[in-house]
Amino acid sequence: MKTVLVTGGAGYVGSHCCKAFAAAGWKVVTLDNLSRGWREAVRWGPLIEGDIADRQLVGCVIDDCRPDIVAHFAAYAYVGESVERPDIYYANNSAGTLALLDAMRAHGAKRMLFSSSCATYGHPIQLPISEDHPQQPVNPYGWSKLIVERMLDDYAHAYGFSATALRYFNAAGCDADGEIGERHEPETHVIPLAIEAALDPDGEFRIFGTDFDTRDGTAIRDFIHVSDLADAHVLAGERLLQLEGADAFNLGTGTGTSVLEIADAVERAIGRRLRRSTWPRRPGDPAALVASAARATAVLGWRPVRSEIGAIVDTALAWQRSGGDRPPSTLTDADHGQPAVASNAG
Repeated sequence: MKTVLVTGGAGYVGSHCCKAFAAAGWKVVTLDNLSRGWREAVRWGPLIEGDIADRQLVGCVIDDCRPDIVAHFAAYAYVGESVERPDIYYANNSAGTLALLDAMRAHGAKRMLFSSSCATYGHPIQLPISEDHPQQPVNPYGWSKLIVERMLDDYAHAYGFSATALRYFNAAGCDADGEIGERHEPETHVIPLAIEAALDPDGEFRIFGTDFDTRDGTAIRDFIHVSDLADAHVLAGERLLQLEGADAFNLGTGTGTSVLEIADAVERAIGRRLRRSTWPRRPGDPAALVASAARATAVLGWRPVRSEIGAIVDTALAWQRSGGDRPPSTLTDADHGQPAVASNAG
């Protein structure tokens, strides 16, 4: 049986990928410090509670489980927070990954599947965005991910590592079986915020920017169902077993959905009008981010099959209605209605 060590497997994308790997016949071991993950989301193998920066612990885990690959999701992933606290983003996302790589190297594990982000591209100069688009991040979160991609390239050349970086666009939706779902504190992702506002009689959905150069004036993002993302990880993980060197793939649908279209989809799903308010656009928000995933289709044989926006909203709504949603938390105005550039918190 093949073994995958999943860092950040108690988080949103990581837990869905644990389920997909287990369904594909892999043994799954999760390493998570639970600072932003949830113990109850670890359901497909053991949880080892600890930090990726703890080289001694990581080395012991590798010696014990002998992973065929390490799937690395552990990261902070709030763009706004990264601007306010770049120190913790570079320490956790970049330096933490360096410690992980060095522990892997010392203990004979040299294959990494890396959870990267479209935030490494920055403002698009062409759409859809392909893997050869210039990578010019505009926030510390994006830079922290790009630094890791650079490290993986260098470790591949110097130490014989093999690595695949998967650059997500907007992960959304929840497991259709209702076993796991999306839970962030605070929540900044537009679909759960729209659902939360629609289910609350006093709720309000804040839309930041109605003057973008888009079809309806609101920002457009490429939303991909988290279970489609998980399938891509399994395919990339299988390929990684034979890969020499480092490469990267975009994961998106190639179709953009605007913030107003999200609000409309939530209204259709719930059968209730959503109280909306409009706010000025936030500095730095691109008008549109849409992926070209042609390379993932051609090389991995991957196609998203659950990512129609109505299907995404339906699974997210089912998760919140089941009681799986996070407990209420205090959000700032800036958190509401955010068309997040990336949503791949481990």
